[in-house]
Amino acid sequence: MRGLRRITTIDALNNQEQMERTLTIAMVFPGQGSQSQGMQSDLALEYPVVRETYAEASEALGYDLWQLVQDGPADRLAETVVTQPAMLAAGVAAYRVWQAAAGPAPSQMAGHSLGEYTALVCAGAMTFEDAIRVVKRRSELMQAAVPVGIGAMAAVLGLDDDTIVSLCDEASTIGVAEPVNFNSPGQVVIAGHATAVTQAVEYAKEHGARRAIVLPVSVPSHSSLMREAGMSLAGTLETTEFKTPEITVLSAATAQPYVDADDIRGKLSAQVYSPVLWVRTIEAMIDTGTTSIIECGPGKVLAGLSRRIARSIPVACIDNSESLQKALQG
Repeated sequence: MRGLRRITTIDALNNQEQMERTLTIAMVFPGQGSQSQGMQSDLALEYPVVRETYAEASEALGYDLWQLVQDGPADRLAETVVTQPAMLAAGVAAYRVWQAAAGPAPSQMAGHSLGEYTALVCAGAMTFEDAIRVVKRRSELMQAAVPVGIGAMAAVLGLDDDTIVSLCDEASTIGVAEPVNFNSPGQVVIAGHATAVTQAVEYAKEHGARRAIVLPVSVPSHSSLMREAGMSLAGTLETTEFKTPEITVLSAATAQPYVDADDIRGKLSAQVYSPVLWVRTIEAMIDTGTTSIIECGPGKVLAGLSRRIARSIPVACIDNSESLQKALQG
């Protein structure tokens, strides 16, 4: 009997450990580009916290963000100065829905570009009101940094990272062209001066890229052309209160955790003109124990990227009521 009890106890402990590993969730938050008119409308019907979150954002912004997100016009929602606060509000709303639905707490968080602010809010490192204020300023600085028509971004699919770095170096003889988003194996976004980015796209096609296309945006985000914007943002960040995150948040610019208030300020300033190392960030999460990933916010962009980076890890999203239920079921 003693032997039986010992085996039963060991089995119980093993089962408990397995359950804990099963629930080692990482939340990832999307950035600019995942917005759509009418987003989160069905979640708002079931969870009042969605409208409440947008109301908080609207008060800080001085206009009705929910009405703009739902009714448009679409071209206004697509403006950087509107998109960034809208995606911040959407990500926070989705996380609050997850909490209201009694979803298990994540052990790690990360955000793609703007999504880092969402992660920091949800991890208790800054208030939502402060984040809206900072993001509004961030978007204004980024929009003003490079005149419309001068900057560009392009997506390149089907080439390895080293090849794209080399192609950008070649194109840089006529202007800035840099890889700025290492999104997944075989998917990299480049940015810089429009002339150089266009040249890099042509080089990519010549080298056998499956697809290489200039994107319909004018702000060359995360390129060195944004350095002045990032340095200017530092002043706003200095007057913003930050706390040590209650949940580990990885910076996608370094694939390393944010540590304390000063570290957050420095990383958020540099993040504006630093490449997004999304592949390394997801790999770092998995290396430190993550066993499932949930994209928290509109769209399914990060869920798709995560599947390509870590094919053996379960991935879900909180895009609408149906996907929320699937995520809750694990």
